[in-house]
Amino acid sequence: MTQETRKLTVRVVGRELPGAACGEYGDVHVAVQRGAEPEAPVRADAAEAAWEFEVGLAPAPDGTPDFKGPYAQGKRGARFFYLTWGELPPGGRFTMFRRAKLYFADIPREALTTGSATAELTLTDETGLPLCAAVRPPRVTWRAG
Repeated sequence: MTQETRKLTVRVVGRELPGAACGEYGDVHVAVQRGAEPEAPVRADAAEAAWEFEVGLAPAPDGTPDFKGPYAQGKRGARFFYLTWGELPPGGRFTMFRRAKLYFADIPREALTTGSATAELTLTDETGLPLCAAVRPPRVTWRAG
């Protein structure tokens, strides 16, 4: 990281998980994606799922914030991170079947200044299945801290 790069701690709290058996899937878990791999999977029948991770925060050439590191996906100006859903049988491997994208651009400026941001969201969609696709406010609530 360069001298201009700071760290941003991101905390994600998901509630109302869809259940470990939903749709055609069983042993369902959700994890934050680090690089191409799921990290810290939580069984989808838990009362809550929470993750905390750090990303680098540096100014882009145009002065806007840019997000760096293994959790940051996408191109500059449109970076996001994934919550990845998959089946994880006991003793088995995580097999992803869908993902949700949360955009760093939705984080309030105050959180970028303080170096800490929290996202809160419901992890079940309108049909009772795992939340997927782009998740933007008001489906996710971001705050500093």
